[in-house]
Amino acid sequence: HVQLVESGGGSALAGGSVRLSCAASGYTFNTYSWFRQAPGKEREGVAAIDTGDGSTYYLNSVKGRFTISLDNAKTSLVLEMSSLTPEDTAMYYCAADRESYDTDYAERCDDFGYRGQGTQVTVS
Repeated sequence: HVQLVESGGGSALAGGSVRLSCAASGYTFNTYSWFRQAPGKEREGVAAIDTGDGSTYYLNSVKGRFTISLDNAKTSLVLEMSSLTPEDTAMYYCAADRESYDTDYAERCDDFGYRGQGTQVTVS
C-alpha cells in the first residue's frame, strides 16, 4: 500500500523558515516532487528530485530559498523553505512517481501517480 504523508506545515512570518517532510512507504520511486496551490491560483511545481542521480529542479521564484532533499533510504523527502514571503502561502503537496522526470516535472504534475494529502503553509 503506497502512502505519502506530509508534515511540518504551519504559520511563519515573512523572512522566516519552514521545514516540510514527506514520509513515503510502499514503493521506491524514481522522482519525488513538491507542488503547491494557493486559493484562486493554479497548481505549480515547486521542486523535484531524481532519486537515481540526485538531480534537483526548482521553480524560478524559489531558487536560492528552498532546498529539496531525500534521505539515503529514499523514503523521507524534505523541503527546507527560507526567506519566506506571503506569496509562498499555499497548500503544499508531496508527489512521487516511478518515472524519472527532469525539468518537465512542473508541467507534468498530473502525471505523478501518487500524492499526499497536503500541508498548509501560511506566511504573513
